[in-house]
Amino acid sequence: MNAYKRKLDVENGHVELSHGSGGRAMAQLISGLFHQAFGNEWLARCNDQSAFDVMAGRMVMTTDGYVVSPLFFPGGNIGSLAVHGTINDIAMSGARPLYLSASFIIEEGFRLSDLKVIAESMGAVAHGAGVYIIAGDTKVVERGKADGLFISMAGIGHIADGLALSADRARAGDRVLLSGSLGDHGVAIMSKRQNVAFQTEIVSDSAALHNLVAAMVTAGGGGIRVMRDPTRGGLAAALNEIAHQSNVGFHLQESTIPVKPAVAAICELLGLEPIHVANEGKLVAIVAPDAADAVLAAMKAHPLGSDAADIGEAVADEHHFVQMTTGFGGRRIVDWLWGEQLPRIC
Repeated sequence: MNAYKRKLDVENGHVELSHGSGGRAMAQLISGLFHQAFGNEWLARCNDQSAFDVMAGRMVMTTDGYVVSPLFFPGGNIGSLAVHGTINDIAMSGARPLYLSASFIIEEGFRLSDLKVIAESMGAVAHGAGVYIIAGDTKVVERGKADGLFISMAGIGHIADGLALSADRARAGDRVLLSGSLGDHGVAIMSKRQNVAFQTEIVSDSAALHNLVAAMVTAGGGGIRVMRDPTRGGLAAALNEIAHQSNVGFHLQESTIPVKPAVAAICELLGLEPIHVANEGKLVAIVAPDAADAVLAAMKAHPLGSDAADIGEAVADEHHFVQMTTGFGGRRIVDWLWGEQLPRIC
């Protein structure tokens, strides 16, 4: 009995199989670590679910899994990434994120101090975004059965009446707006994973985009056709998916696509193109031409969109190609399948 009553040794302890057994050790981990990090009125009730009021209008729901390696990287960790990513998936519909749930699969032997840092970063990010982690689950697996820690998230948001963003709504003549520089997150992960040191450290762009989206919706309203956060597969994958769903093509101007010099140099060294590299704090929006200037101005006025740019247009194209005009006046097809050769980095 006394063994279960001793204080959780976060500084020196490790996750044990008993922490996932449903007994006192698990209750101690949840109350002494996760509730401390996420604490809110819903979790305090200690139920297996959380009830909340539903607003008038439509609700949006999303779910995603996070298996990033390494777990800690310049600019964040798997926990902050999971919260940002889930918030952004909700925000891409134009919705305001409200509530999140988090499920943890933890490998036996995982350091409690690392788990505490990850959980606290999740709580801090959620609090800063004005959302609440109101439900969760913890499972512990034997050594060698997981890569340290996996996190699954689900999120719910509220979308205003009259707003309908969808990947099948792009039309020829629409403008392609990008919120900022490409490749920061993917390069930060790859450099850390490969233990490659560069003169300039690249920091992940991981961020919650819902306030930027709200400013865009205020400025452009129904003129915004669709938004995507170009994560795995990068901008190339996002635009190819939209092209096929909307039965259009895209023409991009390479010179207008913002990429930081250090990221461009590292991508060239590694034989990659920034357009294929993952991002976690950027979005691409397809916007009707008569609303594009207003939406772009709203993006530039927001800290997360200060480097926003109009990078091209949607065109009538039965082949649904995404093509990019290079600095030499040529044009090449941006193949979305190419990105599948990249290692999983988000």
